[in-house]
Amino acid sequence: MALSGSLGTFHHPGISRLDYKTLDMDRVLTGLLARLWHQGMPSKINRSNELTVDVFVKLFLDHPEVFDGFDRETTTRWVSTHLLDMVNRGRTTEAVAGPRPLHGLTYRFRNKRKSRPYGADEQLYEMLATDEGALDQLRDFFFSDVDRATAEITPGTDTDVETQALLHLVKQAGGQMRDRPDTTRPRTPYPALCAEPARQLCQDVLRLLYHQDHMPRTVLVDYLKILFAFHLALYHLRMMKLLPAAIEAGSAPATCRTGHQDARTADRCPHRVRLFVDVEGLPGTPAAALAERSAGIWYGRITRFVQATYQIKKLDEFSENLVKSQKLSPPVGRSYFTPAEVLRRLSTHPKEREAFFLQRATRVRDEEKDLPPELKQITQLGLNAFDEYIEMLMHYKGSYYRSYFIDCLDSMLLKHRPGALLAQPRGRRDSAVRRFVLDARLLEVLLQVSLLREGDDDSGNLRTAPMRVDEFLTLLRERYGIHIDQLPDGDGFSGAHLDDQAALRANAAAFLSRLREIGYYQDMSDAYLTQTIIPRYTIGAATMGATA
Repeated sequence: MALSGSLGTFHHPGISRLDYKTLDMDRVLTGLLARLWHQGMPSKINRSNELTVDVFVKLFLDHPEVFDGFDRETTTRWVSTHLLDMVNRGRTTEAVAGPRPLHGLTYRFRNKRKSRPYGADEQLYEMLATDEGALDQLRDFFFSDVDRATAEITPGTDTDVETQALLHLVKQAGGQMRDRPDTTRPRTPYPALCAEPARQLCQDVLRLLYHQDHMPRTVLVDYLKILFAFHLALYHLRMMKLLPAAIEAGSAPATCRTGHQDARTADRCPHRVRLFVDVEGLPGTPAAALAERSAGIWYGRITRFVQATYQIKKLDEFSENLVKSQKLSPPVGRSYFTPAEVLRRLSTHPKEREAFFLQRATRVRDEEKDLPPELKQITQLGLNAFDEYIEMLMHYKGSYYRSYFIDCLDSMLLKHRPGALLAQPRGRRDSAVRRFVLDARLLEVLLQVSLLREGDDDSGNLRTAPMRVDEFLTLLRERYGIHIDQLPDGDGFSGAHLDDQAALRANAAAFLSRLREIGYYQDMSDAYLTQTIIPRYTIGAATMGATA
């Protein structure tokens, strides 16, 4: 049975803006660029035709004064492989999603139906909006060649060829389209249930952008995409723990809403993420088995998270009904309730709550002519109307949303992609064989943001500095919940057994090998305290450019 009307509605933007579909970070970043330009609003562009590879090639070939020596075959290959993000690349259904998001205005050339961010752009923007400095720095980086008042483009002297090509597109075709904010979808800045994920995201973005004068633009953009996916994944993993706990407690933790800024509670969120990752990346090893166990624990929480999201959504609908019947005052200054506010309905208006959800449960029964055995069992459990209604929804839609959320979480963890935090044998969808890993590209990103320190003076400027390996491992555990040489304290683990010690030592050795492979490890000796990570780019008073 398909639940009609509002019976089966699921998503609540106060939990996540995502539609829980498979994400592509090129398209997510492209959508975010539009929001950066329009102060948080999506863009609305009047363009009737779909842009193809041939359209982009023609824009270059028609201007030999800019692109001298470009023949059609070479230009077609360059455009399709380096400049454009393609849907179904290499297949008969191949199509252009849009240009790669190397410059802020590339969003104007996307084919919107092929370049869907599925709400991840909005989620990122609202998280970044907690620190205007992070938003300003992102705007300055992506729109550095554009005058905001006049939209005049002035490429810099060191602009790379890909970005110059995109700027040329904007100049030649920009006047043929009208770009304006889509005011039909106003911003709804819900306060986060836990402020810590957004705070960490903003800090990491600012630190990564600190390298913009020291690394190629294409590399930095790729790093940003990996960082955005990483923090989206950490946010949703945290919600998978926090939301069910908040339902059980009947309220959201007060310290979570403030971001654990107090020194006594900093980075000690009871719902923080703790993962054990397999660094070597080879299935079948003892470390891989521990990483599979860690992934299995987290993916096993998805069903309860779906149920908790349903509970918040339906309590929100109940709250709106109370406002319409004038039994509850609407929120001051806004037209929507936050998740923390709707949780209060678990302990208020009991008679109205029972009547509201009894009516909905009755509608579900009435729409089903012959109740299946599972639904009959639910109705015989003696649950209150709210719990019975939620169980009915989970019976009909729980597996559906769980499946979509798994695919979405896989994509946020960049499974089978550069920067992955998750691996799974191809062709198998069983969650038990997933395992957390630490791909070299993700490690590079985390190193870039972690090797920056406060300068020796009071200027507030940052500088790169070496870090001991043990210090970095501690940082990964305490800041991001990534465990390599230790098992998590909780989240499916209760201390390392004797057999686990060998796996942890092998994982730590693989970590050193990975650092050596990517050029960050200086092997002074076997002594743990002299094993040092060195920055790839030197930033500070004695800037000398790249050291590797």
